[in-house]
Amino acid sequence: MPTYAVLCKWTSQGIQSVKQSPGRLDAGRKAFEAAGIKMKDFYLVMGQYDMIIVVDAPDDATLAKAALTLASAGNIQTETLRAFTEDEYRKIVSGIA
Repeated sequence: MPTYAVLCKWTSQGIQSVKQSPGRLDAGRKAFEAAGIKMKDFYLVMGQYDMIIVVDAPDDATLAKAALTLASAGNIQTETLRAFTEDEYRKIVSGIA
């Protein structure tokens, strides 16, 4: 399955209720699992983003639907990056003419 890094920022609504965010994380993990998405890692980070979530998803559309569903609650904004493993990277680069 493809791997993705999901960069998250709290919205004003999300940061106002930050104490409830662990429960929202648990609910998000369950929603992802129900959609066939495996949440591999979660990080609280400092800087431009507030959280980074690393997931494996069956395809772009499945992850897009799940991310939009979570974001529609109004607590986070997301930016999703397709991530390639080192082996995938080496295969891609070896195919350059």
